Amino acid sequence: MSNASASPSKFDIAICGAGPVGLALALLLHKHGVAAEHIALIDAKTLEQSSNDPRSIALSYGSRQILEQVAAWPMIANTATPIEQIHVSRQGYFGRTLIDCQEHKVPALGYVTRYGALIASLSAAAMAAGITILRPTKLIASDEQEHQVTLTLADGQTLRANIMVQAEGGVFSEQAKRPLQRDYHQTAIIAHVQTSKPISQRAFERFTSEGPLALLPQDKGYALVWCVTPDTATHLLALSEAEFLQALQQAFGTRLGRFTHTTQRHTYALGLNANPAISTRTIAIGNAAQTLHPVAGQGLNLGLRDAVVLARLLAQHPTPATLQQYHAERTADRSLTCRLTDTMARVFIDKHARDSVCNPRQTMLGWSLGLIDVFHPAKHLLAELMMFGRR
Repeated sequence: MSNASASPSKFDIAICGAGPVGLALALLLHKHGVAAEHIALIDAKTLEQSSNDPRSIALSYGSRQILEQVAAWPMIANTATPIEQIHVSRQGYFGRTLIDCQEHKVPALGYVTRYGALIASLSAAAMAAGITILRPTKLIASDEQEHQVTLTLADGQTLRANIMVQAEGGVFSEQAKRPLQRDYHQTAIIAHVQTSKPISQRAFERFTSEGPLALLPQDKGYALVWCVTPDTATHLLALSEAEFLQALQQAFGTRLGRFTHTTQRHTYALGLNANPAISTRTIAIGNAAQTLHPVAGQGLNLGLRDAVVLARLLAQHPTPATLQQYHAERTADRSLTCRLTDTMARVFIDKHARDSVCNPRQTMLGWSLGLIDVFHPAKHLLAELMMFGRR
């Protein structure tokens, strides 16, 4: 249901998807002067369902700055674990890179928090601003006309808007219907694990022969994202807890001592889509526009940067011409981030000599991590891209 007592049927901007990017867009629009009654958010889930989502997410320092603009950061900060260092390595090969926030004069490179905590904070800010939020309901049809878009909702409501935005989590996204641009033939295993010798506020990105393995500091342990082939994922899910921890130990090594505990494991398939839908009065941002490999945790951060630019432009002119301008402004950052994550996801995979230390290509890539560590301009550029994208 809406947080407003009576919802109008005509809006300047209707946002489909009240996830982090959709909520951030609404709040940024309001901050830029768009009246709350001219903005509508539509989402399929109740606020309780979204706020109780326990998934771990990584926010860059640049995303923190965006959330500070809409007064959503203070509540999130209470649940967020800072990432002060990121250790990058290649399993079985010499060479590593250590990125430290002090080298870049920021309090943290990023933060790990819960999806539900982020939703709760952004939703509270949106309700305080008086923005119309329609939930739980689904968009079942949209009809784009010359001067407006007509949206039909599952609960029988009909809305009209000058512009419709498919935000991440959008329930009628054309993006979800498209074939993948790239199927990584990888499955991500996610869980929360504990170790005998945790290193406070240090994250790890370890490239294995089947895909990257990330450990993000959280709750006196680590949020695990382990990317492997589908067959390996099936095998790992079938293992007992002790057997799974032993396999994880073999893949990661002993930098954190022994792996002592894991929560229930979940999986999802990985692919790349990065052709954002755009028409005369409809545009997609966030996950509705691009789905990325989770390596480096850039998906949500890229979506929040989408919201910043679109809010600035729509607040000035909520017209079709603005959507074309937005597309032009976002192309460079989106393309670079997609290429960077795609390359990182694929380049370290060694399909022909798994776990071998004799592959010349992988040896060179391992050495490259060591070279980045000592060549400060390259390390600084990499850190800047991870924190802020292309500026």
